[in-house]
Amino acid sequence: AWRGKRDEELILPINSSLSVTLHQHQLKTTTTAAISKDFTKDRIWLNGREEDVGQPRIQACLREIRRLARKRKSDGDEDALPLCLSYKVHVASVNNFPTAAGLASSAAGFACLACALARVYGVEGDLSEVARRGSGSACRSLYGGFVEWQMGQRADGKDSIAQQVAPESHWPELRVLILVVSAEKKLMGSTAGMQTSVETSALLRFRAKALVPARMAEMARCIRERDFQAFGQLTMKDSNQFHATCLDTFPPISYLSDTSQRVIRLVHRFNAHHGCTKVAYSFDAGPNAVIFALDDTVPEFVAAVQHSFPPEPNGDKFLQGLPVEPALLSDELKAALGTDPTPGGIRYIIATQVGPGPQVLDDPGAHLLGPDGLPKLAS
Repeated sequence: AWRGKRDEELILPINSSLSVTLHQHQLKTTTTAAISKDFTKDRIWLNGREEDVGQPRIQACLREIRRLARKRKSDGDEDALPLCLSYKVHVASVNNFPTAAGLASSAAGFACLACALARVYGVEGDLSEVARRGSGSACRSLYGGFVEWQMGQRADGKDSIAQQVAPESHWPELRVLILVVSAEKKLMGSTAGMQTSVETSALLRFRAKALVPARMAEMARCIRERDFQAFGQLTMKDSNQFHATCLDTFPPISYLSDTSQRVIRLVHRFNAHHGCTKVAYSFDAGPNAVIFALDDTVPEFVAAVQHSFPPEPNGDKFLQGLPVEPALLSDELKAALGTDPTPGGIRYIIATQVGPGPQVLDDPGAHLLGPDGLPKLAS
């Protein structure tokens, strides 16, 4: 389920929401944090480029983790790291997928940042609040599998935390396909967009109050019982309703492109041909489609995507991630899909599955900062 915010500073949502954590073998953020008495200021590098560490959300994460570290020290915790809390921190982070293209890079990034900072400052326990200060969705990315962000009721947000609904091993047949329509930076970021929606969309407010609670309960049931039919239909309906609230925003916001709309039609035609829900789409604040299917449906659906969106001969490698061998399409399915292909509409597909939460990388070769505290690529 999608959300707007009731408190922009604490990043508290107007409704609860649920997400699936994707596997790090295909989509991941890697973050290294280091502190030293020799560092003269806090610094952060993203994908090899130094970014402004003064950005409010990065500062909010740093403030919160340092507050927790100070609290731990003042509580007389024997295990608290004997480090000076005035030490500056250097952070390097790399995504292996397009940043700011609507693939939840901020959720992955801030979840990873919260875990790396917690480790370096010796903070333990629930990091929901730290991650949430960076990106609301990031609190869900602290866990693997299927995760609920409970909106909470308290004004201070102490009960607005993430909880795992089911672990990544719960539904091994479930597959996720990312159909990358565009890797371009979004015209409107999700934070600015959702805030305008909260302020101007009566539909969003009605949805949060009247519809989302029952949908959350139903989605949790679908996951528990591995009911793909109901899971797929609810996923699509909820995505469509989110985008309806975007159009109900004033001025209206439209995240979906013509290709996104074609993907929606493709999915409905594919399902109609089979007489049941075999695949489901979901669109975040961007044009890229997230497709859910069971593993035995993937070869045929990928072939349907290739048929409807013939890959550019000199474009990106079309099938990435988990190996997929596209099936041969029947003439009946080809006829059902229609005869208006859009060459190059989909740049590439990333095939993945449900994955675990943040992992510690013990191999020094995987660390992004060198002994001097500077990014290895740049040093």
